[in-house]
Amino acid sequence: MTQLRISARILSIISVCLSIHISSMIITNYSKEVLNIYTQMLSQYLTLKNRIKELKNQIKVLPSDNFFCTQNGKHYKWYRSKDHTNCYIPKKERHLAEQLAYKKYLCLLLDDLQHEQRAIQFYLKHHANESKSELLLNHPEYQRLLSSSFTPLSQELSEWMNSSYKRNLSHPEGLIYKSSSGHLVRSKSESIIDMLLNTNRIPFRYESALELGDVTVFPDFTIRHPQTGAIYYWEHFGLMDNPSYSQKAYQKMQLYSTHNIIPSVQLITTFESSQNPLSPDIVEKIIKYYFL
Repeated sequence: MTQLRISARILSIISVCLSIHISSMIITNYSKEVLNIYTQMLSQYLTLKNRIKELKNQIKVLPSDNFFCTQNGKHYKWYRSKDHTNCYIPKKERHLAEQLAYKKYLCLLLDDLQHEQRAIQFYLKHHANESKSELLLNHPEYQRLLSSSFTPLSQELSEWMNSSYKRNLSHPEGLIYKSSSGHLVRSKSESIIDMLLNTNRIPFRYESALELGDVTVFPDFTIRHPQTGAIYYWEHFGLMDNPSYSQKAYQKMQLYSTHNIIPSVQLITTFESSQNPLSPDIVEKIIKYYFL
C-alpha cells in the first residue's frame, strides 16, 4: 500500500513536470513563430525595396510613351500615347512596340510590388506598436524570471554564455540594432541570426575574441552545440557586392582555414548583397542542420 502511494506521488510529480515542460515548449514555440513571421516579413520588405528600385531604373531607360493595342478582326493594332494623344505604331516598328509593351508590364509589376510593400509596411508598423511579448522580454525583471525559458538546458553552457568575455571594442557606434536577446549588433541580418539562436536555446556569444596565431579576430557569433558543447563560429558577410569588403571576407576565411577552422565544418558562413538580403528561412535551416 505504501509502495502504491509512493508510486502515485511520483507519477503526480512527473505529470506536473511534464505539464510545465509542455507549456514552456508551447510558449517558446509560439513566441518563436511570431518572431519568425516578423523577420520573414522584414526580409521580404527589404527584398521588395531592392526590387522596386531595380524596376524603376529599368523603366527609366525605356521609351517614355504609354502603350495599348486594339483588336481589328483577327489582327491587332499598336498605339503609343502621350499627353492624351494616340499615335499608330506600324508593324515595321515592332521593336518600339516590344519596348513599350515591356515597359507597361514593368509598370504594372511595379504597382503590384508597391502595393505589397505598403501592406508589409502596415504589418511591420502594427507589429512594432503591438508586440507586447517582445516588450515584456525587454523588461529587466521579466528577463530574469523568464531566462530559464530561453537559456540552454545545460547549466555549464548557460554559465558559459552568461559569463564575461573579451569583446570587440572597435567601432562601438556601429552597434545600433537591439536584438531580442538584449545584444546590440551591427546589422539587421545579425539581429535575425541572434534572435533565432536565442529562441532555439543555442548558447552563443556575440563578437567574442578568438586568437588565431598572432592575430585576434572577433567572430560575429561563437556558438556551443547544445548537446555536445562543441564550438562553432558564425561569420556573416553582408556587403559582398563591395569588392574591397569581399576581398577581406575571403582573406578572413583563409585565415580561419589555416588554423583548422574549416568553412561548413566548424565555421558557418552566410553572405548577402544589396540585391540579395539574408533570408530568415536560410538562417533557420542552418541552425536546424548544425544544432537541432
